[in-house]
Amino acid sequence: MMQTGHHYMMLQDFKRRFFVSFFLTVPLLILSPTLQDIFGVSWHFTGDQYVRFMLATILFFYGGKPFLLGLYKEVKRFKPGMMTLIGLSITVAYLYSAAVVFFISGPIFFWELATLINIMLLGHWIEMRSVMGASKALQKLAALMPVQAHIVLANGAIKDIPTADVKKGNIVLVRPGEKVSADGVIIEGESELNEAALTGESKLRFKKKGDSVIAGALNEVGSLTIRVQKDQKNNYISQVISLVKETMASKSQAQNIADKAAFALTIIAISAGVVTLISWLYITGIFSFALERMVSVMVITCPHALGLAIPLVVAAITTISAGRGLLIKNRTAFEDARNVTMVVFDKTGTLTEGAFKITDVVSLTNISADELLVIAASLEQHAKHSIAQAIIKKTQEEQIDLVSVQEVQTIVGKGITGKIANETYFIGKPSLLTDFLVKPNNLDQALQKLKVIVKEAKTAFFVSTATEVIGIIAVADVIRKSSLQAVDMLHKQGIKVAMITGDNKQTAQIVAQKLGIDTVLAEVLPHEKASEIKKLQQEGFIVSMVGDGINDAPALVASNVGIALGAGTDVAIESADVVLVQNDPKQVVDIIDLSRTTYKKMIQNLLWATGYNIFAIPLAAGVFYNYGIMIDPAFGALLMTLSTVVVAINAQLLYLKKK
Repeated sequence: MMQTGHHYMMLQDFKRRFFVSFFLTVPLLILSPTLQDIFGVSWHFTGDQYVRFMLATILFFYGGKPFLLGLYKEVKRFKPGMMTLIGLSITVAYLYSAAVVFFISGPIFFWELATLINIMLLGHWIEMRSVMGASKALQKLAALMPVQAHIVLANGAIKDIPTADVKKGNIVLVRPGEKVSADGVIIEGESELNEAALTGESKLRFKKKGDSVIAGALNEVGSLTIRVQKDQKNNYISQVISLVKETMASKSQAQNIADKAAFALTIIAISAGVVTLISWLYITGIFSFALERMVSVMVITCPHALGLAIPLVVAAITTISAGRGLLIKNRTAFEDARNVTMVVFDKTGTLTEGAFKITDVVSLTNISADELLVIAASLEQHAKHSIAQAIIKKTQEEQIDLVSVQEVQTIVGKGITGKIANETYFIGKPSLLTDFLVKPNNLDQALQKLKVIVKEAKTAFFVSTATEVIGIIAVADVIRKSSLQAVDMLHKQGIKVAMITGDNKQTAQIVAQKLGIDTVLAEVLPHEKASEIKKLQQEGFIVSMVGDGINDAPALVASNVGIALGAGTDVAIESADVVLVQNDPKQVVDIIDLSRTTYKKMIQNLLWATGYNIFAIPLAAGVFYNYGIMIDPAFGALLMTLSTVVVAINAQLLYLKKK
């Protein structure tokens, strides 16, 4: 994707500019009279000021280019922020210092210029590393589509073409085990499709002639012939991609706390500088002296510490969070987590484990549960769908050996039949028995038992012979053990909890009742999920969305804080702001708590980074000149260095609170 490439290029650009600028800064610092005075050394030589000017010029135009461009863009939009403050400071420092080298007398700010550019490049490099992950979501979404499609020609021949070349009206063949290559309608065949990643529906969807199918769905069983209704640019996945892209763009426009601080300092710097210039011109009438005071004020007002105030906290909290199994990908959204008033959980794969497990093995005769499993698993080992895999996995866990089966026949959407030791068994829905004109003696009793189990939001099926139903096996997407604790902990913090799912209302309500969830949004498609999130935001909620599937991507991006489970799909992970490595819903509470701690530390750092201006600006402006107190570049450098050290130490104190 172009967006990912653009972010990667920006990341590499900041990295490259930082190292080049750092290399140029070393000799500039060595030759700086201010630093030589501080350390009590003298390394002057004839023309050294011209060497410093040359190094500073390269630094200003090469290292400072991103900030100069940012200054131009922010001023053009009438939204001054961090780039305006940095760009203004380095421009004033460079132009004034250049004038001192060639025309006038006064202090030279080349070393302040160099260190400011280096620190800001480092801070922005750290920031760009977090931006990279979010844009990869679009690539992951696009990767859902199969590379090739099997086109059925007019003469019946099959031709493989790139999926991107599939047109509306084409006839496409989808074989078992393949992904559907285009949105369309089935004109021949029937099968069970796995759309869980796309729609959130945990059950396999039986599809037959006349039913619509979605590109990217996995065809589990039979072959399907589809008439294409939408080309790749207009299909379901493309709509989701567009939605994610649009929401990312709107979300990235939010101004963060550092920009707000920078805006305030920009106004202060310009105002204090102008007032200082006018005041000293009025008092002394000496332009060079007034200009020197103005430049001192404007350079000192942009503290070096501001460039590291946020990145240092982010670096610390990222390390601490990673140790707890939380990966922070979007710092701005992570900051917003402290204000969350509603957490919306996806059901399938988030509150539940996202995979079928056997919940009931009910014998209706004298046959044991293990014998019932042997029969079911022996037949189902010939199938590939998710329910069959759940049965087989159960026998593997309990180390139950399977037996040989003959005359296996799969009836798509209904079940499977086969012979074991000359006895014919039927496994599946009641309609399977009807198709084979089989009516077991205890069918009515079995149907009653089946209805009770199904009401618990489980998928249940018969294991039967021609004469009697010998048992019922049920599977379900099991609720995670920690989900109930997560909901309870959020409620104790006064945070509302909602569940959103593409699953049916009955299943959703049962899960919600077990967990004590406040709001249930069921049968919601991916593009509708994002809309539901926006509705909640319009109602005044600060929303965190927690999900794991492709179908959750738009909602994850649309929410104030998108949280993905580490075991989820790549698309969900790339779309999220925070990733839960341990797949534990309780960690949502950890995110909120850490966000609150982080915000406090950021505010402290910003106060440390900017607070010294309370003393520095009046001194630089010469307010106490009549008392013989005037700040010089060396003292200003000391204040800026001290501010930076305090900010660094304060960020490290986070590690003392990591337990």
